[in-house]
Amino acid sequence: MGLIEPQPALSTRLDIGYDKRLMVFSGRANPELAARIAANIGVELGTAVLKTFSNGEVYGRYLESIRGADVFIVQPTCGNPEQDLDANDALMELLVMIDAAVGASAHRVIAVVPWFGYSRQDKKSNPREPISARLVARMLETAGADRVVTMDLHAGQVQGFFTKPCDHMTALFMLTQYFTDRGLDDLVVVSPDAGRVKLAKKFAAKIGAELAILNKERPAQQVAEIGYVIGDVKDKTAVIVDDIIDTAGTLCAAAQTVLDGGAKSVYAAATHGVFSGNAYENLADAGFERIVVTDTIPLRPGAPECIAVLSCADLLTDSIRRIFTDDSVSEVFGGENQLF
Repeated sequence: MGLIEPQPALSTRLDIGYDKRLMVFSGRANPELAARIAANIGVELGTAVLKTFSNGEVYGRYLESIRGADVFIVQPTCGNPEQDLDANDALMELLVMIDAAVGASAHRVIAVVPWFGYSRQDKKSNPREPISARLVARMLETAGADRVVTMDLHAGQVQGFFTKPCDHMTALFMLTQYFTDRGLDDLVVVSPDAGRVKLAKKFAAKIGAELAILNKERPAQQVAEIGYVIGDVKDKTAVIVDDIIDTAGTLCAAAQTVLDGGAKSVYAAATHGVFSGNAYENLADAGFERIVVTDTIPLRPGAPECIAVLSCADLLTDSIRRIFTDDSVSEVFGGENQLF
């Protein structure tokens, strides 16, 4: 009988020199933001055909191989009039792009959704209503998204609608830095309602300001009634802080209430400038010194001069890099991104 030679010990892994690849693609909702992110990373935006057929159906196709790549799709689910895109088109386009990436054998598909549409429909306020935010989360996961990156959800609990990782970014530090750099005196941060108190309190602590709260009632959707100010705003510079500015009816009513309370000037700060309906007309005559928002949603033409836009591209770029390298995303904020 021949001797059985001992076999060399085998490794538990096979090193084949495989290099990870990062690719960034943009939908039509906010291509300018996607281009800034790609430039920060040091890559060109990936090429894709995106269009809407005459019957309203959305189509998308990648024009280069994405096999084995980590594909980041930048698409807030908002409308973009310049691209003839509404919010529902943007959502459908994102779903189509995710599905196409999965079918093209991407290694991971990450949806970068700075503005998460339907986020305000996060619970039943009346009988027989849908919980649309949960529905959208399920749609993204069903399409094949491995991860979602978003910013300043209307309610932090929306993260619980996802079974896949959801990275929640915040523009708090960008916005507070803006006001810190201006060196304004006698600041008071005003929460437009009780639901934003935690955010406003954090904002006030960051800029060394006092805190006031507005008593608000909402008798119907997109209708708000401001009662009175809880706190001292007399002879102070007021900064009304919220996560979203939509039709701006609430914001304008809040500004008038604060001015009636004796404030010498009023500013506003919010992450998402939706500015739908008559928002521009409402804001033009509301007496704001400055309204500061980020570019999660592109400004449609005709914005009043008082609106200032800060780019969140650097913040999202840092997060994308950390996701790609499997590093900690929470370190971007020192773990302080759970604001409400």
